[in-house]
Amino acid sequence: MEKKLHTFFQSGLLDKYILDEISASERLKVEQFIETYPEVESEYLRLQDNLEILAKVDAVEAPKFVLDNIKNELEEKATPVITLERPRRRTPWYSIAASIVALLFAGGYYMKYQQNQELIKENQVVVDEIFDLRSDIEDNNKKLDNLMRQFMKLNNPETEKYVLRGNARAKDLKTVAYINAIEKTSMIDVVSLPQLSEDQFIHLWAEMEDHFVSLGILDPSQKNMQSVPYMENALGLSITIGPKENADKTDEAVAEIELKNRNN
Repeated sequence: MEKKLHTFFQSGLLDKYILDEISASERLKVEQFIETYPEVESEYLRLQDNLEILAKVDAVEAPKFVLDNIKNELEEKATPVITLERPRRRTPWYSIAASIVALLFAGGYYMKYQQNQELIKENQVVVDEIFDLRSDIEDNNKKLDNLMRQFMKLNNPETEKYVLRGNARAKDLKTVAYINAIEKTSMIDVVSLPQLSEDQFIHLWAEMEDHFVSLGILDPSQKNMQSVPYMENALGLSITIGPKENADKTDEAVAEIELKNRNN
């Protein structure tokens, strides 16, 4: 029964009944509830008393001394004054009730609006997180694709593997070069490095028949495989450690290795 009464009170039919804004079928239902349930009858009487109290509220009149002061001021200026009786106007109880209902509806609409705004903000946060997640997935897919390409290159039967180990001046140096003469690609993996000062860099060189060609500076912070320029007919690879602006190959190589003759 409590659930039935709760549903009835939540429906607002009793308020509509008080305001005489109800259909014939709804009126019969409300009157049946009033006759059957003392709780409904008590609430009905309470609402009716409240409306009667509101209906008895008169408009506030100005204090009498204000009107007297105005009359005296006009008399001093020799202006004839006609005293008018202000009719006492009573506000109909249904107008007051309608105003109260309108305020209640406005308050409920405002609360609903605030809730919708919060939901919109929450939805936008979820949408942003989804886009961020999608972006992360795309980045990861690109990284996986690059790794897969590198893996395929490393496992290509035409790819030659060369290990360059440091000499006494760079015992901790170890790099691995992967060269594919068919696809004309070169990659190098910096496995370990000696302790370097801030002004020292790792230079990679290709030994040609009568000169050396710089293949660039290796980035020690790059943990993945690094691509380097492919040099046709290179006889060997060597590594030097020195200033960044050192553009000439010297005999100070800390690691070097001969390449296989790929023309055979």
